[in-house]
Amino acid sequence: MRDVEVAASAARAAAAVLLDLRGGGLSGRALGDAGDAAAQQAITAVLAEHRPDDVVFSEEAADDRSRLEAGRVWIVDPLDGTREYGEAGRPDFAVHVALWSAGGLGAAAVALPAVGEVLVTDPAPPLPPAVARPPRIAVSRTRPPAQAEEAAAAVGGELVPLGSAGWKTTAVVRGEVDAYVHAGGMYQWDSAAPVAVALAAGLTALRLDGSPLRYNEPDPSLPDLLVCRPELAAALLAAVR
Repeated sequence: MRDVEVAASAARAAAAVLLDLRGGGLSGRALGDAGDAAAQQAITAVLAEHRPDDVVFSEEAADDRSRLEAGRVWIVDPLDGTREYGEAGRPDFAVHVALWSAGGLGAAAVALPAVGEVLVTDPAPPLPPAVARPPRIAVSRTRPPAQAEEAAAAVGGELVPLGSAGWKTTAVVRGEVDAYVHAGGMYQWDSAAPVAVALAAGLTALRLDGSPLRYNEPDPSLPDLLVCRPELAAALLAAVR
């Protein structure tokens, strides 16, 4: 299997167990905790079978610091959007599986279990054409940052609250929104796979200060990002810097 096929297989395995659990009797925090654990197990089983020599860097496991010397590291968020997953009927949660190698992101997959989609880096999803409307900017539904307000003002846009970093990033990829602005806290696993897919699709993805998003760094924190259509990048970066 190619790396991208391994990523997609792992993401699909986690999506399947998440949907099965969601159809049971659990809800809220209990469902979220069960989903985190089951999705982690599903992903690590696939990676252990197909890439047993690689290191796994996951939100749901202790940080194996050997990753800092490794040539291949899978950066995983088994359930991105635990809060949304625990709320009946909400679709905006995701599964992230990305491979870091040779100093940067490579193969990746993002599963959107509630809508039955898996987006991968190869073949990259085609970027929909721009729509004649005020730009739509995805933000956190619980803590939208001030920078997003400034970005919206700069381009005459509107804010769209959504759950899960993966869902918001893939909403840009799918053309449902035009940008995603986040500040105030995030970790490498929250964005690695969605950013890899977004870059493969031709989107711009950067830190809010315009610097590159770097992964497999010693500090797991990666607290901010901008993902947007390339034609909006200059104006949005000027607004959020």
